[in-house]
Amino acid sequence: MTKSQGSESVTLRVPSDVVASIEAIAEATDRSRSYIIVRALKTYLLNEGADILTAARGRDQIAAGEYEDIDDIIADVDKIVAGHAA
Repeated sequence: MTKSQGSESVTLRVPSDVVASIEAIAEATDRSRSYIIVRALKTYLLNEGADILTAARGRDQIAAGEYEDIDDIIADVDKIVAGHAA
């Protein structure tokens, strides 16, 4: 197999039942195992992976002092509701 541009080889151990599912999906869709695995990883990265990265960025922002205190936000909203500009 030739290395695609912009791709890297990764070696990992996968449980036999997962490999069997990957192979069955690959056969049913006439795709390679690599294609199925990459699609699965991209789906993970778009969902749970993105949530993890967002939380990590939020922690970094808080550590850098880049946040708004919830009590200040509530006070501003109360002023707006009461008809006073924040």
